[in-house]
Amino acid sequence: MPNTSPLHRFRYIAIEGPIGVGKSTLARKLAAHLGADLLLEQGHENPFLDRFYKDMPGYAFQTQLAFLFQRVKQMQAVAQPSMFANAVIADFLFAKDAIFARLNLSDDEFRLYMQMYDQVAPQVREPDLVIWLQAAPPTLLGRIHRRAIPMEQGIAPDYLQRLCDAYVEYFHGYEGAPVFAVGTEHFDPVDCDADFAVFLERLAAFRGRREFFNSHVEIPFG
Repeated sequence: MPNTSPLHRFRYIAIEGPIGVGKSTLARKLAAHLGADLLLEQGHENPFLDRFYKDMPGYAFQTQLAFLFQRVKQMQAVAQPSMFANAVIADFLFAKDAIFARLNLSDDEFRLYMQMYDQVAPQVREPDLVIWLQAAPPTLLGRIHRRAIPMEQGIAPDYLQRLCDAYVEYFHGYEGAPVFAVGTEHFDPVDCDADFAVFLERLAAFRGRREFFNSHVEIPFG
């Protein structure tokens, strides 16, 4: 990424938000624009994910452990100095694993999961910036149906609502990195070039720790 870019101060950007909000697509577009390296979640490599969507209580624990080990491995790659020859754009925040675990696991499973999570989390580098994409559950459901990934088609609206609520709760107290929250209900930086240009302008002007842009979720941060 050229040093003349006002975004050069962000060497590691993580894009977060609920299923269907557009994390991966925006990560690809932003990485291409900035000449950054791309770090994508590898959901297709999780052998339990398809079974989880068919039977969430039966496969939640196996699915979460598989994702935890996968993300630890990816974060080890991020920790290598050579990884930051270019900036890095990721479509996930390491902490998302614990968000989904709290949502999907029983209390006993979650306590066991957190024993493992707490062992590895301190070793994980926080990003320089988190971009938190937001959309309401009906919008997310429409996007999920349009992208037509077979295993996702049975996701229920109430699950998406609980997931959105879990993100709000998490970011209410998050202090690991600055957060730029972007509402995507009527703002499309992926498919609309004009919106992407506005997104880049707001990102370049971002200062401080917190900012909401077009957000339908206005929350105080802890």
